[in-house]
Amino acid sequence: MTTLIESEEHQALRKAVSALGKRYGRDYITQVIAEGRYPTELWQEAAKLGYLGVNLPEEYGGGGGGIAELSIVLEELGASGAPLLMLVVSPAICGTVIARFGTEDQKRTWLPGLADGTKLMAFGITEPDAGSNSHRITTTARRDGDDWLLTGRKVFISGVDHADAVLIVGRTEDARTGKLKPCLFIVPRDAEGFSRSPIDMELSAAEKQWELVLDDVRLPADALVGDEDAGLLQLFAGLNPERVMTAAFAIGMGRYAVGKALEYARERTVWKTPIGAHQAIAHPLAQAHVDLELARLMMQKAALLYDAGDDIGAGEAANMAKYAAGEACVRAVDQAVHTLGGNGLTREFGLASLIIGARVARIAPVSREMILNYISHQTLGLPKSY
Repeated sequence: MTTLIESEEHQALRKAVSALGKRYGRDYITQVIAEGRYPTELWQEAAKLGYLGVNLPEEYGGGGGGIAELSIVLEELGASGAPLLMLVVSPAICGTVIARFGTEDQKRTWLPGLADGTKLMAFGITEPDAGSNSHRITTTARRDGDDWLLTGRKVFISGVDHADAVLIVGRTEDARTGKLKPCLFIVPRDAEGFSRSPIDMELSAAEKQWELVLDDVRLPADALVGDEDAGLLQLFAGLNPERVMTAAFAIGMGRYAVGKALEYARERTVWKTPIGAHQAIAHPLAQAHVDLELARLMMQKAALLYDAGDDIGAGEAANMAKYAAGEACVRAVDQAVHTLGGNGLTREFGLASLIIGARVARIAPVSREMILNYISHQTLGLPKSY
């Protein structure tokens, strides 16, 4: 790694976050999951060191950096076996949207807390019949005097049980055209008519998944984030960082898996030499490393474009980065488990749980097929089939 690709400051950040992650490690996360609780200790220490809000403006308690810095934090925590999924949601999506489009009051209310870890915000876009297709979202907001009434359902919403509020994607009626347009609302967790129920997941994670029901939830006028007529712009301002951070999550997980496989391959001896000396073991691990490094380069490009204010360029690169990282992660985890053989499926080595976790990077927050659709249409100019 050279300063041509990553600055000395970024390299120093990687080193510092890696040291923090290794002090907790995979055993800590495994224990947290087994106890059914949140990784509060790691979250609070990361906040104390300034890592949670590294992308948020300095005037609101953040580090004054961007998604490039925050992606480094998540990747290095993941590479140590202790990723924090809510980094994708709270500072990256919600923090970014509020910092870019929120009112001064919204910024002062939320950003300092998101930066220092005392507040947490979830993000609600996915719906049972729409997935993440913002054009099919049925959660609607209608005016009632100066207030808004929000009604709808959301599914697969992470971390709601620990969040102080949820940034909900709803739709309002355009007075000029009568068509529905997306808008973002801050919904307090304890709002009347706002309920949640857990989704029973096979995936073991510290962050639980929830279904939300909004039944005429009354919100004040200032719950609306940004301009009512700029919903899509504001929405994608959050979705591009989400894709970059998902790539970071996947790359970190893949690096952790490959690292465990390398340790094993260097020491495990079946015949006369360690198994890592055999090309059937060495070459697939080398290929996994290459794939992860290539995905990281695209992630860095996407973060650079986004932080420079190029939303269109960042959209293309962020989708590519998320796709590449998801594929690389799945292959890396699969090869790591295969390298260990039967040991790869034991609790002792802690890789088997990553098989399911790695699949998430292919599915969420948008499937690899929808990313290929995006590239087909937006980049290659091919016609749509839908």
